[in-house]
Amino acid sequence: MFDHFHIIKLANEKIDELRRALQREAGILERRYIKGTRYLLLMGEENVPEHKRAALEQALHFNEPLSFAYYLKEELRWLWSQPTQAGMRKYLEACCAQALESGIVQMISLAKTVRMHATGILNYFKHRISTGKLEGINNKIKTLKRKAYGYRDEIFFVLKLYSLHESRFKLTGC
Repeated sequence: MFDHFHIIKLANEKIDELRRALQREAGILERRYIKGTRYLLLMGEENVPEHKRAALEQALHFNEPLSFAYYLKEELRWLWSQPTQAGMRKYLEACCAQALESGIVQMISLAKTVRMHATGILNYFKHRISTGKLEGINNKIKTLKRKAYGYRDEIFFVLKLYSLHESRFKLTGC
């Protein structure tokens, strides 16, 4: 829960909640600016396709809470590039303070969760460990199990797991 992926995932979930709430409350005119922006809001700013930038900018222009949440998420992405742990702490606290001052329920919830786990998040500066590889391996295992509809022989399943990574491991007897 403390690595870059999970923090940004949490921010994206809160943005999506906010987008849904705004869409429910919006009138017909405002709704057209929100409709179709879900994946644009979840993308990093640099990953938004050029032909979709206008739609994103329009949605952000006409929806102040959504705009605030999107740009806060983009700022939060810079947390892990801070040069010192003290700088990282100060940056994290500033992001949380902004979220709390916004008055947006979803952003307040995000700030509270991030503050609750601040120690673990800041420990990333000392121990730059990410769970990305582990989650990738778990995903491969789940895909293998789903693809095969289960294996009757557990030893064969273990051998298939070893072969997932192009036999980087020497297969020896059990």
